[in-house]
Amino acid sequence: MIFSTQESLESYKPEIKEESIFKKQMLSFLQENGDEHLRSCQQGHFTASALLLNKDMTKALLMHHTKLDRWFQLGGHCDGNSDVLGVAIKEAQEESGIEHIKPVSDGIFDLDIHKIPELKGDPEHLHFDIRFLLEVESDECVVQNRESKELKWFSKSDSIPTDNPSVLRLISKWAKLP
Repeated sequence: MIFSTQESLESYKPEIKEESIFKKQMLSFLQENGDEHLRSCQQGHFTASALLLNKDMTKALLMHHTKLDRWFQLGGHCDGNSDVLGVAIKEAQEESGIEHIKPVSDGIFDLDIHKIPELKGDPEHLHFDIRFLLEVESDECVVQNRESKELKWFSKSDSIPTDNPSVLRLISKWAKLP
C-alpha cells in the first residue's frame, strides 16, 4: 500500500516532544511548498530513511557516510516521490545491496529535521526526514557502494560510533522494543 507524505505524517502519533514539533513543521512545510519532495527546493526537502534490521531483528545496519564522514541510518532524497515508505525501502536496498527488505510496520518510526551543510556547491538546507523500521527478509550479504566508507551491523548493546542525537534517538527507540 502506498502512503503519501501527508497521510503518513497525519497518522503518526509521536511520543517524544521533539518529534511532535517536527511533525507540525513538516505538515506546515507541505502546505507552503509545491516542490518539497525535490532537491531543487532550496530551503529544504523531504527525505526518507530507515533503520534496517537483520532477519532476526537483533542488529541494525548503519553506514559511515562518505561525503559527511559520519555514521547514519540508510536513506536518501525523495526526488519527487511522495511515497516515503517506498523511498525508504528503495534507499535501503541501494545502500545495503540487499534486495529483500520489508517494513516492520507501514507507520513512521521516527521524524527528524536537520541541517545539511553547504557541500560541493549545494547551499546549506534542511532535510525533513521521515524514518521507518525495516527488516531483511533473506540471508543476503551486505554490499557496500560508493556512498559509504563502511556498512556495519550493530546490536542493541553495542556502542554506536556517533554523537549525532537524531541517530542515537533512533537507536534508543529500537533498543526499547521487545
